[in-house]
Amino acid sequence: MDERTVRLGFAFTGSFCTMRVVTDTLRKVKEKGYDIFPIMSETVYSTDTRFGKCTDFNDEIEGICGRKIISTIPAAEPIGPKKLIDALVIAPCTGNTLGKIAQGIYDGCVPLATKAALRNNCPIIIAPSTNDGLGASAKNIGLLLNTKNIFFVPFGQDDPVGKQNSLVAKWDLLVPAIESAIKGEQLQPILM
Repeated sequence: MDERTVRLGFAFTGSFCTMRVVTDTLRKVKEKGYDIFPIMSETVYSTDTRFGKCTDFNDEIEGICGRKIISTIPAAEPIGPKKLIDALVIAPCTGNTLGKIAQGIYDGCVPLATKAALRNNCPIIIAPSTNDGLGASAKNIGLLLNTKNIFFVPFGQDDPVGKQNSLVAKWDLLVPAIESAIKGEQLQPILM
């Protein structure tokens, strides 16, 4: 990519327990000078949980990014043809979203934004957060690790005793993972 400001799609999916750390990490990404387009799954955009009210979270994200959240398929559709972004981060990326992307299912806002970015040969940076990363989602992670323009934020088990199949991204490595992916490189090591 050239020296202009990188337009970064930043997509949130439903790992609600990680939203606070992801929001804090988003601030660090913004401080690096990226022009951020916030994207949210329909569920994240409209669901209150024990971790907070969706309207509070949405307002905070829009305040950080300085633009409205893309949260519907019609709003996400122009990302590809209009080439709105140069790279896409999916953080957190649930097992459900991993599966949809790996299998080419684009039935929601975030998978459609991913399809649009891949159409334009943009790097996709995935920060997994899933309780079945070493279970049912393992095959999808394997497929995506071997897919052109897909990069991962290094990840590992977050609770090997209590949740043996659970994987989560190392949030402090999100910015270096973005910088590496923009250069076409996978940040190493992937497994932490």
